[in-house]
Amino acid sequence: MGSSSGTTKAMSIPSIAAVHEIRRMRGGAQAHLMQCSDRHFYIVKFRNNPQNPRILANELLASWLAEHIGIPVPPAAVVEVDESLIEEEPALRMQLPTGSIPCEAGLHFGSRYVAPPLGSHVFDYIPVEFLPGVQNLRDFLGVLVLDKWLGNTDARQAVFWKMSVQRKYSVSFIDHGYCFNSGDWNFPDYPLRGVYAQNEVYEAVRGWDSFEPWLSRVEGFNEEYIWEMATDIPPVWYGSSWIALEALVRTLIERRSIVRGLIEAFRRSPRHPFPHWNDSPGQSSSRARFF
Repeated sequence: MGSSSGTTKAMSIPSIAAVHEIRRMRGGAQAHLMQCSDRHFYIVKFRNNPQNPRILANELLASWLAEHIGIPVPPAAVVEVDESLIEEEPALRMQLPTGSIPCEAGLHFGSRYVAPPLGSHVFDYIPVEFLPGVQNLRDFLGVLVLDKWLGNTDARQAVFWKMSVQRKYSVSFIDHGYCFNSGDWNFPDYPLRGVYAQNEVYEAVRGWDSFEPWLSRVEGFNEEYIWEMATDIPPVWYGSSWIALEALVRTLIERRSIVRGLIEAFRRSPRHPFPHWNDSPGQSSSRARFF
């Protein structure tokens, strides 16, 4: 979880091995749920997915940035899939318009499954009337800040989960592959991109202070730390193009200063997402350096 300390350094990349394929997941990336060498389960996106190899880089960088501004995302890892496992598991294939091909061996992106598959309840949607019972519903405001900063061109994806012995659900945020506009690594900003489908998750907004501490953490995010994160991404995920990666990082650094404007554009959109916004003079936000 993020801290306001200026001394925090980038985490080391967990590197684990896939040991067993469980099932194919829904979605355009054709990810697979896999058990890995650390005994956890991960949703693994493969480099030769039908979307773009860069979505693996997007997932890893966005997950790190999210975690370090205090947004609940599953732990990310680099997952090595051996050729022998692909040969042993016939389900490890990609369905393309031209036919079926095996998943590639090598290094791939893994997002830990939000809860143990046994003894938990996990949903990608819950009815509006149940939203007030989500214990960290306010984190939807934090992930909106993140999605506007990172130029997420997809709808915001979330999963609601709890263990069987728990009464309340928690929400975690997943699927960041379309940050930076997927494989294009550009930022076509539109007000309704990167937002959640239900306005009810934004009802707590009263003004700029509602987006704290996430907004100040993005605006003050240490640019050296962003560089450190980016250089730890496996180069094979972005075609080993340092020029492209450098351009992406420089743009992210510049975009820290426009997040408020992007949220304001969403506020004034036909969605009217913040019906309780208060424009009183007391609504302000400090900008502190983060990391």
